[in-house]
Amino acid sequence: MNYKGHNGKPIVERVSTDNAAALIKGMARVPISKATAHEVISLSYGFFTPLTGFMGRQEVDSTLDKMQLPDGTLWSIPIVFDLSADDIEKFGIEEGGSVVLEYLGAPMAIFEVGEVYEYDLERMAEKTYGTTDPRHPGVKKTFAYQNRFIGGDITLINEPVFNEPFKDFWLTPKQHMDALAERDWKHTVAHQTRNVPHTGHEALMKQAWLAANEDMPVNNLNTGVLVNAIIGQKRVGDYIDEAILLTQNELRTSGYFRENVHMVSFTLWDMRYAGPREAIFHAILRTNLGCTHHMFGRDHAGVGDFYDPYDAQNLLTEHRSELGIKPVFLRENWYCPKCQEVTNSALCGHDSQSQSFSGSLIRSILTDEVKPTQKVMRHEVFEVVMDCAAKHGEGSPFVTEEYLKNRLPVFTLNQMEGADS
Repeated sequence: MNYKGHNGKPIVERVSTDNAAALIKGMARVPISKATAHEVISLSYGFFTPLTGFMGRQEVDSTLDKMQLPDGTLWSIPIVFDLSADDIEKFGIEEGGSVVLEYLGAPMAIFEVGEVYEYDLERMAEKTYGTTDPRHPGVKKTFAYQNRFIGGDITLINEPVFNEPFKDFWLTPKQHMDALAERDWKHTVAHQTRNVPHTGHEALMKQAWLAANEDMPVNNLNTGVLVNAIIGQKRVGDYIDEAILLTQNELRTSGYFRENVHMVSFTLWDMRYAGPREAIFHAILRTNLGCTHHMFGRDHAGVGDFYDPYDAQNLLTEHRSELGIKPVFLRENWYCPKCQEVTNSALCGHDSQSQSFSGSLIRSILTDEVKPTQKVMRHEVFEVVMDCAAKHGEGSPFVTEEYLKNRLPVFTLNQMEGADS
């Protein structure tokens, strides 16, 4: 298998678990957050190819100013490791040295410190998000960074063990490529999601499949849809992760997609809601999973009214020649009672009669536990949502404080006996 990712670069895989306990003896151990642990995993397995670790100043500058890495490779989002000056002194972190990154009380990765530097957070926010408004969740995240950054390579020494139901959907980039090859998919179109699917989402995926199946014989089934869910930081009111994965999978299980044209996986990533720049990042990410196409709809990765609805599609068009994946641009869908089908404004002239798949409508249906019409959500999907609410969500399909407190972790780590702390 030729494991090539973004810009034709070999998929990065920096995982070394042999004799790890002995290797890290005497090293300082730096505890990290869940968000950083997710990025350590993504860096180590190659989701962020060609990055081999957290960015130094030159890489951040180039990303913000040129939307490129220093070697000219398209890149849109800074991937950084922040720490306070006091903690840098406390842990004895020095350029040229190495420390152990610790999560859930267990050693996780070796961090080879290449650079320690300061950075202007307002500049980072403005360039990434186009705003410094603290109401933007990405800006808020940036302004919460501590006052120093550390750049350097990461090597995973303790592989995550995924819990149910996540373990059935976890694949590394190389494993994704193997899975697509086993299915003999010549074209694979990625669907980015953090949602339980309604029929509007389903229609978009089917439209994208048709677009990705271009130039194929009409009876060809060597094109697939990869639903790659984003599993990361949860806010009260988000869908619970278990429901996202299991309902997306139910579309195939119940026959709304053929078994050989649909699969579900996930990536660990805390959304930045960077709109156009995050759309570029998602294209890069799914190139590293072996996808050939990526669907982009209205307001992709946007939030509130910070971006125009089709800003992401416009920026992707500008950089089309630098992408290793073909964007499939889609309009917002609705249900038209006159046409009696899911359609959009480019095809149907009954705008005034359209019934939008509004988030508030779907949420009220699920909150009230009222089975929706099939025109809104497949009944099998609804049943899975309710089952997930009972089993995983403290009675709700949406994130609550109780869910955040009591949920089973997405993954655990081996405590690595013999490694000193």
